[in-house]
Amino acid sequence: MSKNRVTEILNIKYPVVQASMSWITSAELAAAVSNAGGMGVLGPNAGQTTLTTDPVETAERMRREIRKTKELTDKPFAVQYFIPFQGDPQGFSSKVLQVIREEDIKYLLVLGMGLGNEVEEVKNLKNEGFTIIYRDLNPTVESAKNIEAAGADIIIATGYDEGGGLPAHSIGTMTIVSLISDAVNIPVLAAGGIVDNRGVKASMILGAEGVYIGTRFVASKECPASDITKQDIINAKTVDLVEFKAMPSWRCTPHKLSLELYSMDQNGATREEINAKMGDVGGIRSGMLEGNLDNGINTVSNAIELIKDIKSCKEIVEELIKDLAFSC
Repeated sequence: MSKNRVTEILNIKYPVVQASMSWITSAELAAAVSNAGGMGVLGPNAGQTTLTTDPVETAERMRREIRKTKELTDKPFAVQYFIPFQGDPQGFSSKVLQVIREEDIKYLLVLGMGLGNEVEEVKNLKNEGFTIIYRDLNPTVESAKNIEAAGADIIIATGYDEGGGLPAHSIGTMTIVSLISDAVNIPVLAAGGIVDNRGVKASMILGAEGVYIGTRFVASKECPASDITKQDIINAKTVDLVEFKAMPSWRCTPHKLSLELYSMDQNGATREEINAKMGDVGGIRSGMLEGNLDNGINTVSNAIELIKDIKSCKEIVEELIKDLAFSC
């Protein structure tokens, strides 16, 4: 049985971390992944179906989801924390962080978006005693080194093969994982297009000590995404996926809205125009949570065609770590 720093740091059985996907995480999903031996994560709007613009209500919704997760598992789980924009004038990040403190959450999935305050934020969070899994929206060797120096415990190296908002640099998963694993001394999680046991094993060869997985867990029984969305993942072909440059860029299955956004991009529309169009009709909430694929988007990884079925999180984790042994 091999020693693994990710399992030791996070106090989990297997070095598999579920991605903090907006709108389509929940207490049920996070608890299922944690109960299976990985680490579940509550992402933005976890467990919600409606939007609120009230930062206090946003934080209280997260409190309720945290407490629900605790009822469903006694295993560790994490909560995503957005590094705030320009001091967080409306207080969304600060109010959610206060709830995280009050609910005694130890593990943070910290998302950095290149605002220039990432190092200071990570230092402050470490000083509070949090265990930090850090994900840079646009990962580079330089940013990874800076965040390591700031005190992050684990770094996610996300390649362009991922689903969700795509990195600004078109660096494939194999390359970015190798580069960042060579550059830092703390453990690295590989992310982007990893959906099966082969992907996990390849990530370990590249230098990662664990994996960060989104699209595969969307196609799980416990994910709150619509059954229509899950079936869309099963039916999709990689060559049919479309990409368009919004803020950030997105890769999606081909349906009415995503094809329209792709056409806008091809015809010279600005990122702001594309983003406004996507937002006006609901984006991820409409497409992935509600299954309204013509009026929303289903954003997925390049490896989507390798996903053949909808399984429980336990079955997915067991498949991912098959033939691999870890000690924690």
